[in-house]
Amino acid sequence: MKVYIIGAGPGDPDLITVKGLKLLEEADAIFYTDSLVNDQLVNRAKPGAEIVPTAGMHLEEIVTEIVERVREGKTVVRLHTGDPSIYGATLEQISLLKKQGINVEIVPGVSSVFAAAAVAQAELTVPDLTQTVILTRAEGRTPVPEREKLEELAKHHCTLALFLSATLTKKVKSALQAAGWSDDTPVVVVYKATWPDQKIVRSTVGTLDEDMRTNGIRKHALILAGWALDSSIAERDYRSKLYDKTFTHGYRWGEK
Repeated sequence: MKVYIIGAGPGDPDLITVKGLKLLEEADAIFYTDSLVNDQLVNRAKPGAEIVPTAGMHLEEIVTEIVERVREGKTVVRLHTGDPSIYGATLEQISLLKKQGINVEIVPGVSSVFAAAAVAQAELTVPDLTQTVILTRAEGRTPVPEREKLEELAKHHCTLALFLSATLTKKVKSALQAAGWSDDTPVVVVYKATWPDQKIVRSTVGTLDEDMRTNGIRKHALILAGWALDSSIAERDYRSKLYDKTFTHGYRWGEK
């Protein structure tokens, strides 16, 4: 007995994995977060498949209905937005399913952080500038551990990717400034990355809250911050060793 938890990707229905789509098309029952997952994906279900939207359901209710279908011998897919491993609320589902003797297979998906970077045409790790990306969130109704406060993480001055923080931009601005970030540090906000109504807002630490308010963005947004997001970064002399003609590696001798 098994449930497939599948990452649906960020929005564009073509950004689901081949494996994920194959399982989706074979499923007898599909449970999906209808507030976030593109309906075009669910429309790929086979004729007669049961489609169960879960935005209005609580955890125990979802798991109970999944268990019911699995025990009926059905192939069940649980479809999550993005990648299930990042703010996917999958851990508690897996725990309850395993208590019922049901195994889980997770199929990864394209996270919104990488979709946002793609549409912004940004490389989040730039040689000689930053080699680290921190995926986190600002503290709101859901607390974060003391050592993971945004101000503390921002002291690394690397690229930050902030999930679930679109309503907390005043806190974000304050935390970054307290960590020593200058007001002109680049920020890119991507609303609904890869969806037809996608919006990209190029901002700075100093103007972030104002720019979010001006553009009416208060949900479904990924905030990328750091100098790797500088719109003129390609004009600067940052180059990796990988393609440097003087650099020797396992597949090529460097030129002297």
